[in-house]
Amino acid sequence: MTANTDHARVRTGDGIPRWRDTSLDAGARADALIAAMTLREKIAQLFGVWVGASDEGGEVAPHQHDMEEAVDLEELLPYGLGQLTRPFGTAPVDPALGAVSLMRTQRRIAAANRFGIPALAHEECLAGFAAWGATAYPVPLSWGATFDPALIREMAAAIGRDMRSVGVHQGLAPVLDVVRDARWGRVEETIGEDPYLVGTVATAYVQGLESAGIVATLKHFAGYSASRAGRNLAPVGMGARERADVILPPFEMAVRESGVRSVMHAYTDTDGIPSAADERLLTGLLRDAWGFTGTVVADYFGIAFLKTLHGVAGTFGEAAGAALAAGVDVELPTVKAFGDPLLDAVTGGRVPEALVDRAVRRVLVQKAELGLLDPGWSPRPPALTGPGPQGRDATGAPGVPAPDAGSVPDPAPDAGTDPEANPNPVPDPDAAPGDGAERGSVHLDPDANRALARRVAERAVVLLHNDGTLPLSPAHAPGRTAAPARIALIGPNAESRTAVLGCYAFPVHVGGQHPGIPLGIELPTLREALAAEFPDSEIVVATGATVDGTGTDGFAEAAAAARDADVVVAALGDRAGLFGRGTSGEGCDAESLALPGVQQQLLDLLLATGTPVVVTLLAGRPYALGRAATWSAAVVQSFFPGEEGTTAVASVLSGRIAPSGRLPVSVPRHPGAQPSTYLAARLGHSSEVSSIDPTPAFGFGHGLTYTTFEWSDLTADGHEAATDGEFGLELTVRNTGSREGTELVQLYLHDPVASVVQPVQRLIGYARLELAPGQAVRVRATVPADLAAFTGRDGRRIVEPGELELRFAASSTDPRLVARVALTGPVREVDHRRALHTAFRTEPVPAR
Repeated sequence: MTANTDHARVRTGDGIPRWRDTSLDAGARADALIAAMTLREKIAQLFGVWVGASDEGGEVAPHQHDMEEAVDLEELLPYGLGQLTRPFGTAPVDPALGAVSLMRTQRRIAAANRFGIPALAHEECLAGFAAWGATAYPVPLSWGATFDPALIREMAAAIGRDMRSVGVHQGLAPVLDVVRDARWGRVEETIGEDPYLVGTVATAYVQGLESAGIVATLKHFAGYSASRAGRNLAPVGMGARERADVILPPFEMAVRESGVRSVMHAYTDTDGIPSAADERLLTGLLRDAWGFTGTVVADYFGIAFLKTLHGVAGTFGEAAGAALAAGVDVELPTVKAFGDPLLDAVTGGRVPEALVDRAVRRVLVQKAELGLLDPGWSPRPPALTGPGPQGRDATGAPGVPAPDAGSVPDPAPDAGTDPEANPNPVPDPDAAPGDGAERGSVHLDPDANRALARRVAERAVVLLHNDGTLPLSPAHAPGRTAAPARIALIGPNAESRTAVLGCYAFPVHVGGQHPGIPLGIELPTLREALAAEFPDSEIVVATGATVDGTGTDGFAEAAAAARDADVVVAALGDRAGLFGRGTSGEGCDAESLALPGVQQQLLDLLLATGTPVVVTLLAGRPYALGRAATWSAAVVQSFFPGEEGTTAVASVLSGRIAPSGRLPVSVPRHPGAQPSTYLAARLGHSSEVSSIDPTPAFGFGHGLTYTTFEWSDLTADGHEAATDGEFGLELTVRNTGSREGTELVQLYLHDPVASVVQPVQRLIGYARLELAPGQAVRVRATVPADLAAFTGRDGRRIVEPGELELRFAASSTDPRLVARVALTGPVREVDHRRALHTAFRTEPVPAR
């Protein structure tokens, strides 16, 4: 197929290629480029190739996987390339040399195709930039535990700046899946079990990432976390109402409020329809209803799965056609269905070329917005700027200037003979000076990053239980005369450096496959952190058992160490991994929520010694703790808190940092009462007709502090409002303790009578308050009636008249003040323009 050669469509009056004309909007530039491209060139923009950067600074090499076939770059590149998959996240590579490798590869890609279009490079960033030597931040479940969107926005901006500095354009995060069953291995990647918490924190993360110029990617759209029995990639048994009221709201919030530019479809099928082939989801809802205009990318191998796993396509060409029709624009991680199978399907008349044009337009618009089609584009990323040729890339970084735009390269074979095709703007890479970079010259874990990672980790630590044993340091505990003389640190995570990392942190995700390579970042163990925090205490270590082993040979040593100590710190939890190589992570699903291996037996043994036991969890999901939930001296929960995590935990144990985290997921009382979350209807709670009690040991939103708070004086502007109105309420919160602390005011809505079954309560707002001793604030909450909306019997989202309870609570199990109000007037239908937030405002209260 030959390219369109209509001059007016591809050239300006001055003869400049229209797709190079930065005075035109991105859509017009994309249209001009599409008009000049052949079918094969258009399709080439719709897939990525999985590569790994060279640790010597050479060009990237294709990465082979057991789910893909070998890729021949020499054959592909003359037609162009849409994306480069994980150049930094495939193998350990020094960041400076990786940046040089990516730069040289981008030159090669641009030089090989007629239009000089580079690829868009994407990476994972679920807990920081997944590259060797980059900062490992806490996992998303810890983000949720902070209940602090502003802090997560700040963290995401730092992650985005690091990615952009070395030439990456897109990040495959955040995960907006709402936890429905904590046995699912990917709980660590989620933000929590409540859609409002997930939506607010994820939206902030996207805003931060996008502010740095990185295309954020919402995933997994939609329903991946609702798989049956918590099994990865299992069928989803979910009705339309659960999908609409629990799964979709976080995505809707992010699309409306964050400026997100990409969405990744989920692997799963819901009621027989795979997400990758769900036109009502990916086009009807996402684009037509919500107004999303960015790209939809495939979860890795997800388009091919339409044939190989879901069985809704007989060939890869059929799979490609189904995905394109549904609204998927880009195949990742590498070319399979969107290569020759799609080309054959289009030329054979089985897939309309208009679907290819629709997808490639979205891709090219995004590339234009990123500056990748600009005449002054340079592959040189900011991290490699310095003396050398003048010129500016899309980030304003000095780079290699484009040559004269008058020459026209020979087209690739079968690429057509369009004389208006734009010349390649990139010179011969071998002739370009200034490519060199010294190993170690690019730092992706500077002190500022570590300080930020520490702040997030500190705010994410949750104190679940405390009998007064904590804090341990006399400097932070009035009445305590000395720190413990001997601390017994017992458990499998006592000296594990990677115990703080989730499965998508580079040292675990990739580094585990390269045991001879250094970790790339400093990861202090819990023993080292405790030794630094308690310099006058003797730290005695006994692992007792492995994370998931069955051996108990170490029990006797552990018990002896516990009996001889003043306090025991039990270092328990998970080991992150992939596909069964860990106890938490993708493909590491749990049969129950009992602690892995023999850790519960070890914990019970420690409790029996009579020495106070401080249970310290470094984990990717919540676990039932048996009698330790009440018999232990204290329970400190941390969800894979990142490279500064052990320091954060130690500082909470000493009291130097006051705990301020709250549970983003409920901690079960019994290990087998799953699936269960706080967001359940009445029949989902404890009853006399079932022997299984799902009541949690610690509910969603729970978390203790080292001070006390008083809630009082709840007032309401009125107890009635129209179904299109709002309620105004106020209460006073006072720090009645002796030290500064953080209180989290959570607002839950209870709808006692509705036309369809509702959860007993659901979170509709929260406010994080940091108060000095004796300080009080008057908290005002403005609650739109829209927040009472739910999906009615006919599938429409409605606000019904009737009585409501607005519960101001310290957790889902600890309501403090309740306002009984009523909505009046007719049933009102709402859509994606409805209000999504309770507005909070605080004013100081004069001292008593």
